[in-house]
Amino acid sequence: MEGSGDEFMKYRSPLVSRYASKEMAYNFSDRKKFTTWRKLWIYLAKAEKALGLPITDAQVSEMESHAEDIDFVMAAEEERKLRHDVMAHVHTFAHCCPTAAPIIHLGATSCYVGDNTDLIMLRDGFDILLPKLARVIDRLANFAENYADQPTLGFTHYQPAQLTTVGKRACLWLQDLVMDMRNLQRAREDLRFRGVKGTTGTQASFLQLFQGDHEKVEELDKMVTEMAGFKKSYLVTGQTYSRKVDVDSLCVLASLGATVHKICTDIRLLANLKEIEEPFEKEQIGSSAMPYKRNPMRAERCCSLARHLMALVSDPLQTASVQWLERTLDDSANRRISLPESFLTADIILSTLQNITEGLVVYPKVIERHIRHELPFMATENIIMAMVKAGGNRQDCHEKIRVLSQQAAAVVKQEGGDNDLLARVQADPYFTPILGQLDTLLDPKTFIGRAPQQVTRFLSEEVRPVLEPYKSKMDVKIELEL
Repeated sequence: MEGSGDEFMKYRSPLVSRYASKEMAYNFSDRKKFTTWRKLWIYLAKAEKALGLPITDAQVSEMESHAEDIDFVMAAEEERKLRHDVMAHVHTFAHCCPTAAPIIHLGATSCYVGDNTDLIMLRDGFDILLPKLARVIDRLANFAENYADQPTLGFTHYQPAQLTTVGKRACLWLQDLVMDMRNLQRAREDLRFRGVKGTTGTQASFLQLFQGDHEKVEELDKMVTEMAGFKKSYLVTGQTYSRKVDVDSLCVLASLGATVHKICTDIRLLANLKEIEEPFEKEQIGSSAMPYKRNPMRAERCCSLARHLMALVSDPLQTASVQWLERTLDDSANRRISLPESFLTADIILSTLQNITEGLVVYPKVIERHIRHELPFMATENIIMAMVKAGGNRQDCHEKIRVLSQQAAAVVKQEGGDNDLLARVQADPYFTPILGQLDTLLDPKTFIGRAPQQVTRFLSEEVRPVLEPYKSKMDVKIELEL
């Protein structure tokens, strides 16, 4: 079609075309993947040469000089002929490295480049996510600190409950995010390299290359592992590394998804109450039909994508369960989708949540109005105790309060009026002894317990310390394009 770009003629994943960051999109790109394959072939050649195989400096230099210039058209044509992606790229690399052609991929199997590259992408993916999660935690910690002593209605069963503070509620969100931070750090640190293991994991081809020298085979594995930036390789593998590794990696991302879904659902509920709103741009449109609307679209996006992230973990679970013996290839097509999509989705929801937490708007007057509607009911126990201290009978006072409370509740529920329990108490001569104490008894800050102190201690002891490794990356702000 004249005037139309090819990219608009076929399906494009919105994870990349609409949402994901450039760094995460690149991390799972073909260029990253296939240049990493070439780097792995270079690492292997260098290590084999250092351990005595007949590989020349010229061959290694030739490979290094062509590590980046991949002819993707030729590789695609080779794959169409060979029906094998790794061999297609071996041939493409060999075409521009004729001197090195005989030693490219020497002793290796397809999983040497495939699985090791996946592990590098997982590691680098975690390295992209961790600073983003740290920034979300930092922004939300600042928010919690600013509103540590702002009283607000607590909700259980989404019904008004004892007061808490805006900052304390944010700490509930933070606690889950800090757990996610530790989970992601652990998953990242637990990753090892597949290394140099051969077709079924026995290293037989390399043992043959080194004429039965077991020490050289072990040293080869160690050298390549270190060149790739890993401290350890898995000591045993089949043809692939255990697909339980993918399970562990995607489980922590799914758990992060659950956290973000809960936080953003809370924000959506509070937005309905008009107590808290996510940022709203000056020219943003909330509804095509209702121009007054300010919809929490960022939080809704997070919830929508978080559901996808939580669902993706079922893929590696099922894949790990059906890997027969040393390996079956029914993992491949699934992993091409589930691994990148999990990291891309986690990347998107963290960027979006950072944008939300950098611009959360609180409406204290609305919060205070909601408190005024409910606090008289919550203060009844305090009123009873004050009357007893003034010489009243606890049971008599309880009955008085019960009757007045039900009358006030009827006004609220049946007549749509305001809660007038306080006015009823003030008008009843029985409560004359404590009328001077009512303002104090109904001060919202006397109902929040130790919430401000809990916020201060929690931020100091459990939140700020986990941010220390990421201090140099805290200044990045997120501007959402869509």
